[in-house]
Amino acid sequence: MLVTVNGESRDVAADLTVGELVEQLALNPKTVVAQRNGEIVPRELFHEVRLADGDEVEIVRFVGGG
Repeated sequence: MLVTVNGESRDVAADLTVGELVEQLALNPKTVVAQRNGEIVPRELFHEVRLADGDEVEIVRFVGGG
């Protein structure tokens, strides 16, 4: 199935969760915010919210600095 992640189309497995997508992207789920179709997905629901064909996902990573 096709989803758009941060503006790029990606072919992903059916029934993929937001949490699994974050893991596939090698991101730390504790340091990202995910939005699916314009709505923020609470971190505690990352492994419950399943993606559907055509979903648009935005993932923003927090970066520390000084």
